[in-house]
Amino acid sequence: MGKYSLNAFVENTQQDDKDNDYFVLETERVLEVNLDGEVWSKMGAMISYIGDIKFERERVMEHGLAKMFKKALTGEGTQLMRAKGKGRLYLADQGKKVTIFELNNESICVNGNDLLAFEPQIEWDIHLMRKMAGIMAGGLFNVTLKGSGKVAITTHFEPLTLLVKPGQTVYTDPHATVAWSGNLTPEFITDISFRTFIGRGSGESIQMAFSGEGFVIIQPFEEVYFSNEG
Repeated sequence: MGKYSLNAFVENTQQDDKDNDYFVLETERVLEVNLDGEVWSKMGAMISYIGDIKFERERVMEHGLAKMFKKALTGEGTQLMRAKGKGRLYLADQGKKVTIFELNNESICVNGNDLLAFEPQIEWDIHLMRKMAGIMAGGLFNVTLKGSGKVAITTHFEPLTLLVKPGQTVYTDPHATVAWSGNLTPEFITDISFRTFIGRGSGESIQMAFSGEGFVIIQPFEEVYFSNEG
């Protein structure tokens, strides 16, 4: 069998049929969910499945009245899909790198655009970053996830984790900020004088400021957020 034969390609890229964990990286950009029950994922993230799996779009009142109003404010960025059944489910998001976390009675805040999937027992809530609304197209929001179970997020290219230490504030570009530890609450700093040197270089320069003790995950890419309104 030649190195570049079709059979060699199939052998090198075929799915892993061994019994795996609930969440596993099939490739660095594809999440495999070994489903026996249900899972929540980002709407539209399914690229393939094997087995008896049914998909349901999140209903308007699925998670209560309070979250319905939050979703109305944040647009469709956190629209979720529930997969139920038994089989192998493959999820991806625009070729972004997938990272899996296993929370152990912990919490993490994830940019709403970078949340790929999470186990159903994980508690979650949406937080709109109000100062950002109107500055970025569609605003900026995050999802707080807490409890015990697996969570999968996505990043453009390799993520970098910055440690936040007492007395040492960490500043990040909101467009490049992916996630942070649940005990941190970012502040927003506006500095028009630096608009041509920091961040996207248009309009006001906005930075997220993290103080305290924890971590911030960033990506080497400035993600643009689009509103679904109109």
